Amino acid sequence: MNAEEHSTRLADAAPAGENVGGNAENVEKADPGTERLVFFSDAVVAIAITLLALDLHVPQGTTGTAFWRDAVDHREDYLAFLISFAVIGSHWLMHHRTFTYLARLGGRLVRWNMLWLLTITLTPFATRVIVGDGAFAARFMLYALVQVLAATFSLLCLLEIQRHRLLRPGADKEALSRGYRRLTVMLVAFVVSIPLAFVTQLAYLCWVAIPFALRAEQLIGPRRPHSPGRR
Repeated sequence: MNAEEHSTRLADAAPAGENVGGNAENVEKADPGTERLVFFSDAVVAIAITLLALDLHVPQGTTGTAFWRDAVDHREDYLAFLISFAVIGSHWLMHHRTFTYLARLGGRLVRWNMLWLLTITLTPFATRVIVGDGAFAARFMLYALVQVLAATFSLLCLLEIQRHRLLRPGADKEALSRGYRRLTVMLVAFVVSIPLAFVTQLAYLCWVAIPFALRAEQLIGPRRPHSPGRR
């Protein structure tokens, strides 16, 4: 058998999707544009979170007592930071879990994604607004509206991905459904909190309840069945 016949037999015997050397080839590689969009989105989110930290008040005081008293006086600033950090982190996590499976760009996905990034970059500003003095309901409503828009644009991204079938073959079938459910929880919580803010400052509790509601959704939501032989 000569070398050419030997190579031909090896190629015929190789499983589909693999080369002769044994390196697996993807049936459909992601469009380079999707990677650029994901990297850009990640960078914008990272900058927004950094800006949150830069706006934190640095406690002042010549004694330990004065230092801690000043820190306690600005507790609302720190609470707002933690809330915004958790909100942006939740948005990014859902974005990451879906866009990881993105094969290509299409429809109005880029437009909705850019508008979503706009709301993310507005969150540090909204955080500074909500910790201001007076006009609690108005300040609260502005912050909540930014988050309502963020969840809405993120949902529109998911709709566009589903409508134009932009996910890679073999992608997690539950990724979109999970995203819909979790974004809906966030959207409802922020929408409900707006009218409550005109009645009581305890409207914050709607936001505090979000991570618990998301956890509950994760526990009671549909689970993907395990494959045979998989533990």
